[in-house]
This record gives sequence, C-alpha cells and structure tokens, in this order.
Amino acid sequence: MTQEMAVQSSAPARADPWRWLHSLWHRFGLHLLGFVSLFVLWHVISLYVFHSILFPPPLPVFRRGIELIENGNLFVEVDASLLRILAGFTLGSLLGVAIGLLVGSFNPVRRLLDPYIETLRFIPAVALITVAVIWFGIGESSKIFIITYSTVFIVLITTAAGVVAIAPNKIRAAQSLGANRTQIFFFVTLPATVPFVITGMRVAMANAFTTIVAAELVAADHGIGAMLWNARLYMMIEDTFVALVVLALLGFAIDRCFRWLSGLFAGKYSAVG
Repeated sequence: MTQEMAVQSSAPARADPWRWLHSLWHRFGLHLLGFVSLFVLWHVISLYVFHSILFPPPLPVFRRGIELIENGNLFVEVDASLLRILAGFTLGSLLGVAIGLLVGSFNPVRRLLDPYIETLRFIPAVALITVAVIWFGIGESSKIFIITYSTVFIVLITTAAGVVAIAPNKIRAAQSLGANRTQIFFFVTLPATVPFVITGMRVAMANAFTTIVAAELVAADHGIGAMLWNARLYMMIEDTFVALVVLALLGFAIDRCFRWLSGLFAGKYSAVG
C-alpha cells in the first residue's frame, strides 16, 4: 500500500517538468518564434528580394551592434535617449493624470480647458521642435519639453475618458453608504480610472519614442536620433539598422513592462493587446 502511494505521488512530480515546459512555451514560445521568423524574413528579403548595400542582412548588423556594445558607444546613445524619455514621460504623465481627473470630474473645468485641449493636441510635437530649441536651447530642457508635450494630451484624454465612463450606479452606491466627495474620488474614481490611465501611458510611450528620435535628429550630440543622423551623414548603413533594431527591442521591452504593470495594478480590464 505504501509503495502504491509512493508511485502515485511520484507520477505528478514526473509530469511537472513537462507541464512547466508547456507553460513556458505557451507564454514565451510564440514570441520567440515570431522574433526568429522576423529576422529570417529580413535575411531572405535582403539577399533575394532587395539585394542592395543599402539594405544589409541581419548578421552584419548584429556584428556591428556587438562592436558598438564592446566599445561602449551604444550604451552612451541609449542612456541619453532613455533618460530624456523617462524625464519627459514622467512629467507629461503626471500632468495628464492630474488635469484629466479634473476635466473628467468637473464640468466647469472641462468647459474651461476644452478649447486648449482640443486645439493644442492637434499640433504635432515634432512641429514644436524649432520652438523648443528657441525657448530652451539645444540642451536637455528642449527634449524634455517635447516629450512632455507629446505625452500629456494622450494621458489626459484617456484619464478623462476613464472618469466619464464610470457607471453612475457606482457613485450612487457609494453615496448611499455615506461616502463624501473625497472618499468617492479616492475609492471609486481613482480605481476605476487606473486601466484607462495605463492604456494611455502605453500609447504615450510609443509616441515618446517617435518624438525623441525626431528631436535628437535636429539638436543633440548623443542619443539614438543623433546616432541615426550621424549614420546618414557618413553613410554608415549598418549603424542605421543597429539604431532601428535597438529602438524596436527597447519599445517591445518597455511595452511588456506596461502590460505586466497593467495586470498587476489594474487586472484583466487593462490588459489591452
């Protein structure tokens, strides 16, 4: 009897590694397969469809990337861009959430700020690069201003939409239990708005990547945009593709972090994409 129980208890233990591998493949296998197929497709197109020195295959690009990592130049460019993105994105998100909560919660504030929001948000951030350089110079302030501008309206609108989308019954239920406006704000409005805020921040982060490259193309000594500009000037095609691959991988990694945060803080309702 004891031997039979031992055999039965050891069977799930032997099956656990296979279950673990299946779970690992289910979570990461298709992503890995997608990345591999992407680079295989790149290799095939560069060699057999668009065979040109202006479109190098992946292996020379990877070798050049390793060289830039070894001499430290790639880390300098990536650090410069990420620090600017982090500063501008954080400031823009804080402003967007604060103003969005006010706009969504109070009709007088919405009517007052609506002309500003609905006019300024249609001016592309890249169109303000020259103005930012005139106002703040070619230092870090101009890049941070551009990133903040490109972030704030996206987060603002999604936050306000989250506040407006709150079911009136939730507010009435809180009021019937004796909650005041402050308690309704912190215990009803904020939790219900978090999924919208995180979704807006995900979209704004992609916009921030686009904007920082454009800003660094115009006025920067370091950064991924400056790297692209120098590669264009000196016809360093492989450096150009290294910068593009780095942008793609950084964006993918940051978006995965946002999805993880979405599941952690906002549950299933924010797991968009």
